[in-house]
Amino acid sequence: MLTTPFELNSIYLVGPMGVGKSTIGRKLAERFELTFKDSDHEIEERTGASIPLIFDIEGEDGFRKREQSVIDDLTQVPQLILATGGGVVVTEANRHALKERGLVVYLHASVDTLLERTAFCRNRPLLQTEDPRARLEELMEVRHPLYQEIADITVETGDKTILQVVKAIVKRIKRLEKP
Repeated sequence: MLTTPFELNSIYLVGPMGVGKSTIGRKLAERFELTFKDSDHEIEERTGASIPLIFDIEGEDGFRKREQSVIDDLTQVPQLILATGGGVVVTEANRHALKERGLVVYLHASVDTLLERTAFCRNRPLLQTEDPRARLEELMEVRHPLYQEIADITVETGDKTILQVVKAIVKRIKRLEKP
């Protein structure tokens, strides 16, 4: 097990949809021998409904309320790697919980990369629009400063493999360990 000053805390992955939070989170959990959770999957398990269905029935506001409850619960679990939904940062209570309860890693990629990665995904309600590029640009304009606000570490994922991203995160954590 790789030890860190955050050994008793958790690591939270934030960033836009399609950046690789879940995939990278699973690999980090293996590397640190910690439990992995995905907040969107947790919401689906608790409600018995898919994210798109929740958006259809309750709208984004209803979804964000459910997300806030799940984030509050999961950020109280020690030694957890948590992949969050792309919009987790729009709720102030979520930003506070993430920042205060663990190490926040912002995974970043260009809009072009995100478009490529999400092009055929129908499970992303906010991209079900005539112009997904414009929508991603709008979302990044609002969310990028919020991701930066709470991030302890920022890692570019664009042209890197999963293993390269995991290694970059581990290296950055090790830098934080030095006195």
